[in-house]
Amino acid sequence: MIITISNSTISASIDSLGAELIRLKKDNQNYIWTVDETYWNKTSPILFPIVGRLKNDVYSFNGKTYEMPRHGFARNFEFKILNQTENSVVFVLESNFETLKKYPFEFELQLEYVIEENSLKMKYSVENKSEVSMPFSIGAHPAFAIENPFSDYSLKFNQVEPLQSYELEKEQFNNSYNEIDSHNGIIALDYVLFEKDALVFKHLKSNELTLLKKNKPVLTVQFEGFPYLGIWTKSNAPFLCIEPWCGLADNVNHNGNILEKEGINLLQPKCFFSRTIQITL
Repeated sequence: MIITISNSTISASIDSLGAELIRLKKDNQNYIWTVDETYWNKTSPILFPIVGRLKNDVYSFNGKTYEMPRHGFARNFEFKILNQTENSVVFVLESNFETLKKYPFEFELQLEYVIEENSLKMKYSVENKSEVSMPFSIGAHPAFAIENPFSDYSLKFNQVEPLQSYELEKEQFNNSYNEIDSHNGIIALDYVLFEKDALVFKHLKSNELTLLKKNKPVLTVQFEGFPYLGIWTKSNAPFLCIEPWCGLADNVNHNGNILEKEGINLLQPKCFFSRTIQITL
């Protein structure tokens, strides 16, 4: 089911399958890319209960081994609508028989979309309904539409700082990193940057990123409280993903114990976790 929320300035359309943002429009322009399976079959999947890929696609907890696909399973489930108004909607996914096979924790995951003026807020909320501490990661993966030539675009960080991108080897971190060239906090975009995989920043001070086209702002993503950031595209693809994360892919040397995983969050029983991303056009 596709749900559209709007005000007099912008509108957003969300698919209840995965609670996935599929359109974000202003003045009849869609700022989210339109799926072309030549490149990718998603627009803005939610990453839960892991971000990225596990070593061998498995993890261990309390002596048992569980399989988990890259980026978790939430994006593949139908979410229920908890509440809806003209300019907001709340989607919810609860643990069930299928999720418990891969992830032995009772949880409730909510994704709230709210439109205010020319901004869309996306609030991610997790409740641990288990009797034990729940290890989890969560992240966003919105893909913004890009027109050729890609070199017309750049990214501006709101802090001028060293930009160290940690390298992925078969989608796992290998302890090496590269310094990404920037000038006054601005990265010039080039597909060459993404030849190996995503750019991944683990130690940013910045919590705001602006996409520029010919040095003019297109949109801004604010991500307070997200310690990691991924930026990704594929060669010649007409999109750029800006991905705030609370969690990371495994390290190549990880022992598989999810409680010892880099970047993992531990949520105490009956407690809540929430983070908000804001996209401003």
